[in-house]
Amino acid sequence: MKLPARLLLRALRSLSWLVFPTLLSAQTPADLIVTNGLVLTMNDRREVLEAGTVVVKDARIVAVGPREIASRYAAAKTIDARGGIVMPGMINTHTHAAMTVFRSLGDDVPDRLRRYIFPLEKNLVDRELVYWGTLHGAMEMIEGGTTTFANMYYFDEEAFRAVKQIGSRAILGATIVNFPAPDAPEPYGGLANGKKFIAAHRGDPLITPALAPHAPYTLDAAHLREIARDAAALDVPVLMHVAEMTEEMELLRKEHNQTPIEFLDAVGLLNRRLIAAHCIFVTDSDIALLKQSDAGVAHNMVANIKSAKGVSPALKMAAQGVRVGLGTDGPMSGNTLDVLGQLGYVAKLHKLTARNRTLAPSVDIVELATRGGARALHREADLGSLEPGKLADVIVFDADATNLIPNYDPYATLVYAASPKDVRTTIIHGRVVMEDRKLTTIDATEVKARVRALQKKISAAVAAGVK
Repeated sequence: MKLPARLLLRALRSLSWLVFPTLLSAQTPADLIVTNGLVLTMNDRREVLEAGTVVVKDARIVAVGPREIASRYAAAKTIDARGGIVMPGMINTHTHAAMTVFRSLGDDVPDRLRRYIFPLEKNLVDRELVYWGTLHGAMEMIEGGTTTFANMYYFDEEAFRAVKQIGSRAILGATIVNFPAPDAPEPYGGLANGKKFIAAHRGDPLITPALAPHAPYTLDAAHLREIARDAAALDVPVLMHVAEMTEEMELLRKEHNQTPIEFLDAVGLLNRRLIAAHCIFVTDSDIALLKQSDAGVAHNMVANIKSAKGVSPALKMAAQGVRVGLGTDGPMSGNTLDVLGQLGYVAKLHKLTARNRTLAPSVDIVELATRGGARALHREADLGSLEPGKLADVIVFDADATNLIPNYDPYATLVYAASPKDVRTTIIHGRVVMEDRKLTTIDATEVKARVRALQKKISAAVAAGVK
């Protein structure tokens, strides 16, 4: 008997769940799902999802949405955020990670750079110190929710080895100075080191090699022009201390009748490749040049106020369209490497200096630590927010931390109440590098033991007069 077409269609529909069960219930493959958290996307609309989900595949975010979307995906691992804050990893736009081994030396003394830092580096910095110090610094950053950092130091191959081992994301710059350095016996030898390092590691998915001229007062104009030409030819970032010292301002005014920003513009370094750390002493015309050049600025509030240098007009720069992110500086300067610890200082000091408590809303400060940092590094296409297509750098805060309860405004909670120890989980490039406060890629106990051994060596050298 031949069934009417409409009855045949109805019969097929009723049997479809038996005939095509896999097709109807298929889930999209994924690598990782983070769900059930208060998701701060930091996207253009600053969307907040009360019980949200972030889905990761092949190191990138493939979906962000309400908790229900998790059921559409089949992942090898699911992390239940249990109401904790889920947000993009924070970005440290300026540091010297290996200097964790010198932390607390030379505090509260004048001329620390020349009395302590340069002599200690000349006599003690070697491959071993840079490897273990960088590993230690990267460990501290991961524990505090920092997933990307821009680093200037020596022996970049050792820094590279440490960062790759722990699984962090970094820009690593070879320091260039006008005197012999730990990894370059001749002045300006860091430039050759940097070019060799760039050739060896260009295209690495986690680490971007860079050039790092120390400062306008430690390099001459001819070498700065050469660095500008090399950076342009290689198309690599340039990391540099800029407009940080009163002596720097006086020297450049005396020798060139220019501000540091004007001087860098004249030698060809003020462009989209530059990430200028500090920028404390900048004029309105300097800010206009920074905006016009598309350079990035690393605002290191804690290090700057600890050294009594001043408060950079960073918020003014950001308001005028300059690419501004946050940095910690090195652990001899700011002592800690967590960007989270910068947030409250940035908000409070800018409010105080302007005598305006409405200045620096919390959401803007959190944005400086995430999207702002990505923009300062010219990585906003990949980093800084939780959006499909971006790299999967995600952190999760503890929902049960005493100091995070109650949480009426998550941005204010992060800026004024949160601690680095409240970060429970850190994900970089889709890889869980810390879960429930336990680092998954390195032996943290060994790293601490190695740094304690270096401390004994350094203490003996200081006692013997190396400072």
